[in-house]
Amino acid sequence: MPTPINLYEQLANELDALIAQRVFAPGDKLPSIRHLAQQKRLSVSTVLQALRLMEDRGLIEARPQAGYYVRHRARMLAALPTEAQPLKEPAYVGINNTLMRVLKANESPQVVHLGSAWPPDELLPMRRVQKAVAAAARRDPALLSKVSCYETNEPAFTRQVVRRALDWGQIDSAEIVVTSSCTEAISLCLRAVAKPGDTIAIESATYFVLLQLIESLGMKALEIPTHPKTGASIDALELALNAGLVQACLFIPNANNPLGCIMPEENKRRVAALLAQHDVPLIEDDVYGDLCFTPERPWPIKAYDTSGHVLLCSSFSKAVTPASRVGYVAAGRWAQEVALLKMVSSGSTSQFFQAVLADFLNGSSYDIQVRKMRRVLAQRIARMSDAVCAHFPAACSVSEPQGGFVLWVQMPEQVDALALHLEAVEQGVAFVPGPLFSASGKFGNYLRLNCGNAWSDEIERAIARLGQLVHSHAGEGPRSVGRAA
Repeated sequence: MPTPINLYEQLANELDALIAQRVFAPGDKLPSIRHLAQQKRLSVSTVLQALRLMEDRGLIEARPQAGYYVRHRARMLAALPTEAQPLKEPAYVGINNTLMRVLKANESPQVVHLGSAWPPDELLPMRRVQKAVAAAARRDPALLSKVSCYETNEPAFTRQVVRRALDWGQIDSAEIVVTSSCTEAISLCLRAVAKPGDTIAIESATYFVLLQLIESLGMKALEIPTHPKTGASIDALELALNAGLVQACLFIPNANNPLGCIMPEENKRRVAALLAQHDVPLIEDDVYGDLCFTPERPWPIKAYDTSGHVLLCSSFSKAVTPASRVGYVAAGRWAQEVALLKMVSSGSTSQFFQAVLADFLNGSSYDIQVRKMRRVLAQRIARMSDAVCAHFPAACSVSEPQGGFVLWVQMPEQVDALALHLEAVEQGVAFVPGPLFSASGKFGNYLRLNCGNAWSDEIERAIARLGQLVHSHAGEGPRSVGRAA
């Protein structure tokens, strides 16, 4: 004879079933304790016991002075993606051909775009930017035709860059070189600090465009093992530096793409000291620094640099407008070399759009914008995490991004992400396969998803379809699935 269950267990099971049926979806608030007690004709203490049982099961969480909320499923996963192991030897990068095929397929109008990590149009401040464009054109019409092969910087823009750096330190305007995107800034820095055949230390995994740049310049990459929460292993980096294996480093310490991790401040301080000790430059990609979900914006490694070894690269494209194509680098002791390379390779960056961005940055508009984006992007990442956990095999695990808007997913070992991508595109779903984030083809069973777009039924169906394919490739079901609508 089955053992009768208590009233609080009955209520907990009832609410569990409602969550499983998505009557209460992740992020939803449950009815208040008083309301549940009245509705179910139970005592307040019984309702509290039920809610605490559900907390123990990992289904809900209590928020101070706000009530109980349904937890996102991703928080219930047992493990994060495992830390990568370092290469024994530096390797030449060879991803360009595969990457171009993947990116071309991902741009098809017939697919749901979960690949390229562009900020969604509806989150960008287009009306405010339009006003700034009109104001700049009225104030100084000459900017519309102003071109210089020597002077690349618009003073109003560099002044705003220096002012914003005051939150974490001080940079000299003389070391700033304005570029045509953060990517160009990184490319110029690589050319300034290293030569073909040199080895660049990178995080593992890292953004595929950084690997493209290293490959195109004929350099080699040494992958530093990277933890999905704390970033690159400083011990491994120190070993590589002591052995003289690297001539430069290229890291994304704030909201690494694709992991979303933030390097702890103590680790940043240690990196800066190691670079000075070994006289090795660091190119720091900080393009996602303003879109971290921490209470305070995390400092870049540049904040701890007292020797000029850190070249800080960034832009405002992720939060304002990618179309402006304005980036910059605070190049430290390599400022003159970077400025010369900029002059001879592409001339000046649009001084008109520099003025437009300076106007946008001069005031509260930008701060309001990034606060909104942080809030919305954190919610969208949580929603995507929940959908992945609902539709992918239980053996999968996901990252817990601390910034940006991408999600890194580890699938069962037998799943080949490149083969999965070919089939997924045929079924109308695009993503970026994991091997493209490694110099040596690691992460064969990983994929990256763009979480920036507003959640919709179309995206929900796409994730469900992709989950079916992962199940199939993992040997857990048939491969006959339809196109994502």
